[in-house]
Amino acid sequence: MELRLALVASARICALAVVGCAASITVAVAGEYPDRPIRIVTPFPAGSATDIVARPIAAKLSEKWSQPVVVDNRSGAGGTISAEIVAKSPPDGHTLLIGATGPNTVNPALIKSMPYDSVRAFAPVTILATNNLLLTVPLSLPVTSVKELIELAHSKPGHLRYGSSGIGAMPHLAGELFKAMARVDIVHVPYKGSPQYVVDLLSGRIDMVIGAAGPVLPHVKVGRLRLLAVSAAARDPALPNVPTMGEEGVPGYEVIGWYGLLAPAGTPAAVIKKLHAEVARILAQPDLKAIYVSGGLEAIASSSPAEFGALIQTDRDKWAKVIKAANIRIE
Repeated sequence: MELRLALVASARICALAVVGCAASITVAVAGEYPDRPIRIVTPFPAGSATDIVARPIAAKLSEKWSQPVVVDNRSGAGGTISAEIVAKSPPDGHTLLIGATGPNTVNPALIKSMPYDSVRAFAPVTILATNNLLLTVPLSLPVTSVKELIELAHSKPGHLRYGSSGIGAMPHLAGELFKAMARVDIVHVPYKGSPQYVVDLLSGRIDMVIGAAGPVLPHVKVGRLRLLAVSAAARDPALPNVPTMGEEGVPGYEVIGWYGLLAPAGTPAAVIKKLHAEVARILAQPDLKAIYVSGGLEAIASSSPAEFGALIQTDRDKWAKVIKAANIRIE
């Protein structure tokens, strides 16, 4: 009996020692992080909305932590390439992903054999920004409103073309939703990213895009593109004179994009906490907010990792229903 009690007591002491050591290791990891350069992988090319989101944060993190923070643009496969890179990276907080609706909530419904689980493969850090999408057309297209665009599409079935940054990306889903709700026959033209579709939109090789404001708004402001509507249910405070799609004859239409920061699953909680705290501090800074506003984005400084994780799951369920209803497929 005495031997058994001694063994139980010894086991308890060892367990407490293990817990104590684990706590010490966690604290040490948080204290040392980052101890080398950080790579932030973005799913779309330089100049795209994810790039606009990533670069100011990378610069400020580098300044704060005295470590290089590099933005690595890895476009392709609707963002799956970049997400897979991060999902399979060591979970130490030194390789991060700018998550977006496409790679994190849409692709699971489009791709049969995903190389990662969009929920389980990542540790959410925080939502970074949200944005309304803008419906823009080239000046050469003879329309000045969404209603006129719909009328033109009805008069020429299969003639108008809309661009996107890839199959399953938000401009694609936004275009398909418009196609279904406005009952128009328009043709999808996918590109590798927004810089490419903007070139063709300016030249009139495509007829419309429902995409992030950042790539197109500068051209709207100088009169090279025509802005017809915003994708939200309510008017954008930054563009108060621009109607919503609902106001323009597509009632119930609403698409809002988001961008967030994720780490590989298994990244220590202390590292996530430290990273979240610093990024939240950066997002609250007036100069960062101004940079985002100029790109058509709204900085979100109050999102917790749990809230971001819930958004990913909710959007994943939402877009799966839309994709099934629209019979969207990826080859």
